[in-house]
Amino acid sequence: MLVTTTSTLQDKTITDHLGLVLGEAIIGANVFRDFFAGIRDIVGGRSGSYERALRNAKDIALREMQEEAEKMGANAVIGVDLDYETVGKESSMLMVTASGTAVIFR
Repeated sequence: MLVTTTSTLQDKTITDHLGLVLGEAIIGANVFRDFFAGIRDIVGGRSGSYERALRNAKDIALREMQEEAEKMGANAVIGVDLDYETVGKESSMLMVTASGTAVIFR
């Protein structure tokens, strides 16, 4: 399945717009990960554990969005947008939402 952030497909004709598709992923932040990320904030550097968690959440959200589009009969999702938020008590969870428009192209 073709997935793009653009609203058009170069050299392709969109024959049908099937509607909005979404995928969400919420991942809880680990206490130890928070502790070591706090140390990195003090001494500098990147937090590999948070980066991996965000990447995993993004992959899950995109996969769910594509699965929803496939169920509608789409062969592409255009106008894809990714949103990252913290949710939960004391912002203890990470949420990634992927949204786009399911389309059929030829």
